[in-house]
Amino acid sequence: MKSDRLLSILLLLQTRGRVPARELAARLEVSVRTVYRDVESLSAAGVPVYAERGRHGGIELLAGFRTDVTGLTTDESRALFVLAAQGAHAALGLDAAFGSALRKVMAALPAPHRPAAETASRRILVDATRWRGGPRPAVDLEVLRDAVFADRRLRLRYRHSGERQARTYTVDPYGLVAKAGVWYLVADRRAEPRLFRADRVRSARLLDEPVRRRPGVELADAWEGLRRQVEERPSGLDVTVRVRRERLDMFLRLTDFVPAHVLDDDGESEWASVRLTYGFLPETRQLLVFADEVEVLSPPEVREELARAAASVGELYQRAARRAVSPASGDGPGRSAAAAGSPPA
Repeated sequence: MKSDRLLSILLLLQTRGRVPARELAARLEVSVRTVYRDVESLSAAGVPVYAERGRHGGIELLAGFRTDVTGLTTDESRALFVLAAQGAHAALGLDAAFGSALRKVMAALPAPHRPAAETASRRILVDATRWRGGPRPAVDLEVLRDAVFADRRLRLRYRHSGERQARTYTVDPYGLVAKAGVWYLVADRRAEPRLFRADRVRSARLLDEPVRRRPGVELADAWEGLRRQVEERPSGLDVTVRVRRERLDMFLRLTDFVPAHVLDDDGESEWASVRLTYGFLPETRQLLVFADEVEVLSPPEVREELARAAASVGELYQRAARRAVSPASGDGPGRSAAAAGSPPA
């Protein structure tokens, strides 16, 4: 721990120049006294570091002392610091390591490229989560991560969508993939590629057996094949709708998991035409959420499906309304005189 801390101090000083002791202590999560002891250790090891006390003081390296690594271009330096959302590193337990690695890389960059890299880290952020996706269930990736890094087989208890009971599988993991804020385990089961959502894993246990992957298959290869199975459905149902133009942008955002193509939008008329491709007829019920702002033009079976669904919803609430005023409720307008407390005849 101390050696890591000494290296972090050295790299921070190379990057920043003079740094107040309190700031170093806050960054490294230690006391100011510990920082000064670490500075003494660096000095004893031959590093030309000194401290100045007072209001404008701080800790600083002797001018000209640094380790420089050349060979990176400005664009390459920027690319290293275009950071993804840090939730991915936190989920893998790598937040602290990520911050430490960035400090080391920044210190190793050639001096002319450091400002561009620092600006890129402050001006570009990649957030892979979808808008209004709602809270995600907590996911414990520790065992999955350990299996991936240690090349060990896994015993999973996994609950599939729509099932109450979890099933048990022995799998050979290729790796973990974060897709739109959701973590997936890519693994073989009986030499066949499978995709497991991490938030549906009820328990996971490392086995003593080494992983048995198919020869020549890497994580990227296995993921690409599984991704295509999900996205490229063997058959599709083409649906043409018209959308009120002022709602078109929202409509396309809310249906972004369905292939969609705007057929006609002159920017002036009240309606825009859009063609969508669904996998199955019941999936088209999603369009009911837009009420009268979206109308299905074709095919007829989709119009009929939505009409049946709308009628079913209407009947559901009509029955609820009738129950609310029924005499059986005991407090409706039709309750009996005896129930109201009238004396017997």
